[in-house]
Amino acid sequence: MDKPDLAAANARRWTRIDTYLEALARRGTARRRRRISARTEPEAPRLMLSTLPFVATMIVLVILVILFAVAAWPPAQPEFRPKPQHRELGTAPRGWFQNAQREFH
Repeated sequence: MDKPDLAAANARRWTRIDTYLEALARRGTARRRRRISARTEPEAPRLMLSTLPFVATMIVLVILVILFAVAAWPPAQPEFRPKPQHRELGTAPRGWFQNAQREFH
């Protein structure tokens, strides 16, 4: 009923530095191999998957910019109206009495 001491055998095997470095190198190449083989994009770009949505989005954005510019454009320039002159109470402009006399005769 002698059982071999597996923990001691594994500990001795991993105590050597060259064994540890070989395992690290194998692990790194396996990771690189998985990354390269798990490629999901097609070899040649497809019009329906890449170019067409981009062009459609650009067309929609250009149309929106044009619509916003048309909507924001002022319909007409307001007429220039000079500000009324500030009149001082108790004074009248020159010639007001003559103008009033002409109106009533």
